[in-house]
Amino acid sequence: MGIPVFILAGLLVHCVFLVSIFEIYFSSPLVHGMTPQQTLLLPPAKRLVLFVADGLRADSLYELNSNNMPQAPYLRGILENNGSWGISHTRVPTESRPGHVALIAGFYEDVSAVAKGWKENPVEFDSVFNESKYTWSWGSPDILPMFAKGATGDHVYTFCYTAESEDFGAQDAAELDMWVFDHVKSFFNSSRSNQTLFSALNEDKVILFLHLLGIDTNGHAHRPNSREYKENIKKVDEGVKEIALMIDNFYGNDGKTAFILTSDHGMTDWGTHGAGHPSETLTPLIVWGAGVNYPQKVTSQFFEDNFLQEWKLENLKRLDVNQADIAPLMASLIGVPFPLNSVGTLPLEYLNNSAHFKAESMFTNAVQILEQFKVKMSHKKETTLSFLFTPFKPLSDSEQINFLKKARLYIQQQKYDEAVSLCKTLINLALEGLSYYHTYDRLFLGLSIAVSFVGWTAYVILVIIKTYTNLTKTIQANKESTVLFYSFAFVGMIIAFFLLIQTSPWTYYIYCLLPVPVWYAVVRELPVIQDLAANLLSLHISQTVGFLLVCTLGIEILVFSFFYRSALTIGLLLFAGWPVITQLWVQAKTTTLIWILLCVLLAVFPLMPVVGREPNIPLVIAAGLLTLLISCFSLASPCNSKNKYRNNEDLKVHFYQMLSVTLSTYVVSSTHDSLKNKQGLPILNQIISWMTLVSSSVLPLLSPTFLFQRLFSILLSLMSTYLLLSTGYEALFPLVLSGLMFVWISMEQEALQHYGLSLKPKLAVFNFTCATDITQFRQLHLDDVRRAFFFVFFIVTAFFGTGNIASVNSFDPASVYCFLTVFSPFMMGGLLLLKLVF
Repeated sequence: MGIPVFILAGLLVHCVFLVSIFEIYFSSPLVHGMTPQQTLLLPPAKRLVLFVADGLRADSLYELNSNNMPQAPYLRGILENNGSWGISHTRVPTESRPGHVALIAGFYEDVSAVAKGWKENPVEFDSVFNESKYTWSWGSPDILPMFAKGATGDHVYTFCYTAESEDFGAQDAAELDMWVFDHVKSFFNSSRSNQTLFSALNEDKVILFLHLLGIDTNGHAHRPNSREYKENIKKVDEGVKEIALMIDNFYGNDGKTAFILTSDHGMTDWGTHGAGHPSETLTPLIVWGAGVNYPQKVTSQFFEDNFLQEWKLENLKRLDVNQADIAPLMASLIGVPFPLNSVGTLPLEYLNNSAHFKAESMFTNAVQILEQFKVKMSHKKETTLSFLFTPFKPLSDSEQINFLKKARLYIQQQKYDEAVSLCKTLINLALEGLSYYHTYDRLFLGLSIAVSFVGWTAYVILVIIKTYTNLTKTIQANKESTVLFYSFAFVGMIIAFFLLIQTSPWTYYIYCLLPVPVWYAVVRELPVIQDLAANLLSLHISQTVGFLLVCTLGIEILVFSFFYRSALTIGLLLFAGWPVITQLWVQAKTTTLIWILLCVLLAVFPLMPVVGREPNIPLVIAAGLLTLLISCFSLASPCNSKNKYRNNEDLKVHFYQMLSVTLSTYVVSSTHDSLKNKQGLPILNQIISWMTLVSSSVLPLLSPTFLFQRLFSILLSLMSTYLLLSTGYEALFPLVLSGLMFVWISMEQEALQHYGLSLKPKLAVFNFTCATDITQFRQLHLDDVRRAFFFVFFIVTAFFGTGNIASVNSFDPASVYCFLTVFSPFMMGGLLLLKLVF
């Protein structure tokens, strides 16, 4: 296999590995074909008002301020005197789109929706809005349209402000919430002169949805502990009070309106969300009005957290729910069918109704979830050979019938508590069954990918050993290659036939057939394996064991670094001692001292807080000034002042890059001051930022092609953009890391000379434009394993040194404020991704 073909095959194989992650672990949980289920008893409410305060943390609403007064007096009065309260537990990802889907549709969003910016679901789904007679909604254009689009018929109406209004740099984001409250008031006032609208508002099964984005916007812009965030909560409290009184007056205080206030997600102290920190997953839930229980006094109650004492609410019963449980609660209150895809369990303790109503509602909830289980089981049964199909035994067909008959009998005998208990058991089993069938093929597909991965890794190692080492003899052509080919082809045909008769998706063919050509390539290299085994067996056992122990230690440090960033510090400190242990310091004392210093400096970064938690613009400015200082030093250094390879054009490029760094430093400072004064993002700063981003990818191509000059030019270009995306100490990270990389190049040259593998070349005259003769490549040495490990370790350090790339909330949206402040998921996400790549 030639090198180009080998590289292309590697790219294709790794693309399959990447896509398989989403296919195996993040496929959509939704099924279709269920029958709507509805309680036939008269519901307690004719209409429901849903307030969703986007980004509102539970503690921010419930806690008392420094004066021992509630943050939201009206809502505090409601939960103490008129309604029930608790905490709604959200799930990862704690984003607006998945949160609202859980609240209104009752299921947890499939992760594939992130590809559409959480604005549109790849799979259609049912919701409480869709089941209502009429739904009117006010708020963000990012949230409301998705529920109107999926609704059947023309009964879900949306009123949105413009997308440009969602500006993190605006004077007061609370105006977004004021817009919603004002438009709801105008809507009801206009209905008095519009008979059609007035009649529609007086129908049963009506929902009014108020999406309040101001708190989330202020939290991102100013942090949840800021004055702006807390003032916004007070304004929302006042607005909810006004809307609730207005609606009660509009309907003549008929007592048929239910109110729910909650949030889609919380927010970290540093103003981000998306991960699973308690400050992101704990959201408030206050329910009052028609059909809702009044506050329940208790003498004691136990929760693992200590919030009750902090909030001075230990004497009022706290009723916690999962976020998806709110959808069946809304459906039960106004008497509409439960959303078809809902996996929520009706929280009966919130209901103030008869035991019969509660039992019937829970029975409906159980049947609705069981319907999903039956459809899921049917789909899986149709695509699996009968002798291979393993059903979910706790819910066989006979068990389902027994559960339903017994529950119905309990209700007829007025044994409502027993019926409720049995229905809850059935719901739990149905949810387990749904998960069982949803992950039915996970082990099978995972093993296929794992076999492919191991095979490809083995093949790459064998190719490297065969091509670049002298561990193997000259291999003759394999005479059994034809038999081998037909054997693997036969196996592939068997697998394909097996998948065909099961009508498996086309992606299954790729995942299951991939191991065949990969392992065929490995088996063809059997002579290489035999020679390698013979060489390994000839080594001293102590050398082999020692080498394996060192490799294991290095791999463990890498693995631990994914969970504990401090593991990177340990690795870097060990790296600092490498020249001393190998005696390299004897021939390169100065380089060794610089290496040790930079390793120690870089080791400090993983010990610091994750980027974004403590913004520090002066550090960003200092990083810009330090970059300029290093640039000036590089021009003034003797090796560059006498460098015959520099010309005027090269100097122009260098000065332009220095100017770009200077402008970036100014833009960061200026933008920060402007946003701090609530004057928005200056248009000139925005233009400079985007121009810098574009030019930074072009200028390095115009720089000299000699090694250090080209690498330094790349550093300057990256720094000019990275400064614009920085909010604190991370701006210094690329400088230290790049400095260490420069020194590493020199250290490796010393290592090659130390081991006598090559003469010490002159790095200053190494030119990227020179053609490389691959036939002149030296044979690999055992030290190249260490060199490869260093390379991988530095890549991991680059990703995890200042944050956790696996966590959405590790990155502050303030990082992109030099480019834009108006909410744009794709643009902001792209810029944050660019920061990661840099």
